[in-house]
Amino acid sequence: MKCPYCGNLDDKVIDSRPADEGAAIRRRRECINCSGRFTTYEKVESTPIVVVKKDMTRQVFDRNRILNGLLKACEKRPVPVESLEKLIDEIEIQIKNQFQREVTTRQIGEMVMERLKNIDDVAYVRFASVYRQFKDIGSFMDILKKLQDENVPEPDVNVSAAEKD
Repeated sequence: MKCPYCGNLDDKVIDSRPADEGAAIRRRRECINCSGRFTTYEKVESTPIVVVKKDMTRQVFDRNRILNGLLKACEKRPVPVESLEKLIDEIEIQIKNQFQREVTTRQIGEMVMERLKNIDDVAYVRFASVYRQFKDIGSFMDILKKLQDENVPEPDVNVSAAEKD
């Protein structure tokens, strides 16, 4: 490591300890030449996720953009922010585990909707209406019907005639 005081490349590590909740290592170093002490941090280098938009432009993945969309969809709904942050964490982990460097906004939107459906139906429909850009009421009704069909409870076949009355 280059000494910030004299520019010498020879140093020794005096102390190492975890930093940033284990995401980095903090090292105290001492220059062999001038005895100056300085601190360095060592982190795992991560490749940024690039999002390919509908118009084929690219931008760096920004979890805050997803969070803002989810907050709008969940407005006045009993959905804790922690569950939305967990949803975004799961999506980010899924993308990284698939070793994808680029992901489309369509893929991200589908991942969000898949998870949001299990959190809140109303928020799901709100998000879908913006994400899918429904052109008419028919396409909107299709998603509502699909959601309703998934949530219809199975009839209890073990219920006796006396219990039905």
